[in-house]
Amino acid sequence: MTHELELFINGEWIPSTSGETFDVTNPATGEAVGTAASASAEDVARAVEAAHAAFKAWAKTPPPARAEVLRKAVRLAYEQADELGRLLTLEQGKPLGEAVGEVKASADALAFFAEEAWRIQGETMPTSKPNRRSYVIKQPLGVVVAISPWNYPILLMAWKLGPALITGNTVVAKPPTETPLAVSRFTQLLAEAGAPPGVVNIVTGRGSVLGPELVQHPLTAKVALTGQTETGKQIMELAAFGLKRVSLELGGHTPLIVFEDADVGQAAKDAAYRSFRNMGQICNAVNRIYVHNAVLDRFVEELVAATEALSIGRGLDNPDLASMCTAGGIAKTREHIEDAVAKGAKVLAGGRAPEGEAFAQGNFFEPTVLANVSHDMLVMQEETFGPIAPIMGFDTIDEAIAYANDSPYGLVAYIYTNDLQTMYRVSEELECGTVGVNNVSGGDFPYPYSGWKESGLGVENSHYATEQYLQLKHVRVDL
Repeated sequence: MTHELELFINGEWIPSTSGETFDVTNPATGEAVGTAASASAEDVARAVEAAHAAFKAWAKTPPPARAEVLRKAVRLAYEQADELGRLLTLEQGKPLGEAVGEVKASADALAFFAEEAWRIQGETMPTSKPNRRSYVIKQPLGVVVAISPWNYPILLMAWKLGPALITGNTVVAKPPTETPLAVSRFTQLLAEAGAPPGVVNIVTGRGSVLGPELVQHPLTAKVALTGQTETGKQIMELAAFGLKRVSLELGGHTPLIVFEDADVGQAAKDAAYRSFRNMGQICNAVNRIYVHNAVLDRFVEELVAATEALSIGRGLDNPDLASMCTAGGIAKTREHIEDAVAKGAKVLAGGRAPEGEAFAQGNFFEPTVLANVSHDMLVMQEETFGPIAPIMGFDTIDEAIAYANDSPYGLVAYIYTNDLQTMYRVSEELECGTVGVNNVSGGDFPYPYSGWKESGLGVENSHYATEQYLQLKHVRVDL
């Protein structure tokens, strides 16, 4: 069965005005999953205009009524979680259990932001005159363009839909080209839940084509993106012409630091999990591992054992690891391994595609552990977005901090230590928005998630994210 996806504009599924579509394929088999409409510039304009036309009434809708729409969408998402999860696995490749979990986590995000309806609060301020009153109110921005990536398309769209809608904005959603099917169905549930026509719209197609049209449309008020850093810079440049608001959650190059006093076994187990989950296709995946030389050999031994114990298979069979989403991801993974080996690194596990007929047509690669790495290797400089765990030793705390901060990115870092002084010093000196201590929970909901340096602007999750979709207005009244 293949799935046909149209555009969702002003409460209706409609074809592209150009009549063009693009194919969606299963990365585990190369087989067709479905087709999606390729929106034209005219379609984009219609979607933004529909969102703008719906904005005034939606902004005036009491926040508790907006919250009820989100709650109904949550119930619908849970009812359809298995179906949506299966569709997500077919187009993205991840294990079925993780795909269903993503749908439920996305619903949970909407549920959280529904409760934010009661916390959109202003302020009354004192004045210098007895007959003067000053107060501050918060109002929605207008039309929000929400762009999600292919690695967690539903979840990272929900992180934008929730705060945008609960604060009274309307949305034009742009799903990823690689995985547009499940996220579009999920997003449309908000309309089924009672969002009026135009409040939620969906356009699909190449980002290089639709992006400039969406960002530069004069009625677009804000752009919220999770994606590559270069894409974020391009959007920021385009948004500057209209002084539009942006929220950008971009690339990362996450370090994991294991100190001499750490629980080495737990650190190795967690490193395997966070390095290879979703085949390393996570913005907070472990990209660089620094281990104190006193425990380096033990850590390496335990990480290799944990890596070799992971099962690989097609996502619908629910293995530990499944296929990568794109052939380009395989190519970059190979490039980083070849560069590292040429510069002296050793492959201790993986390093190749798995053998067998079950893997022949898909984007499969074994989880790979590299030792003897150095900072002149590509894998230590660039985000692989693939299943590689490179390990490097260190001797002092100063050395570890310097290594971890030696990157233009600053999204997440993980440290393992049982010493409070080390924990406080390192977590405060690391240049990133999130630090996990003795855990690898990088982007858990509902805690604030922000990027430092070239990892982004703004905040996702938590009440801090809600503020990103509001603007302040000061009202001064002389009685």
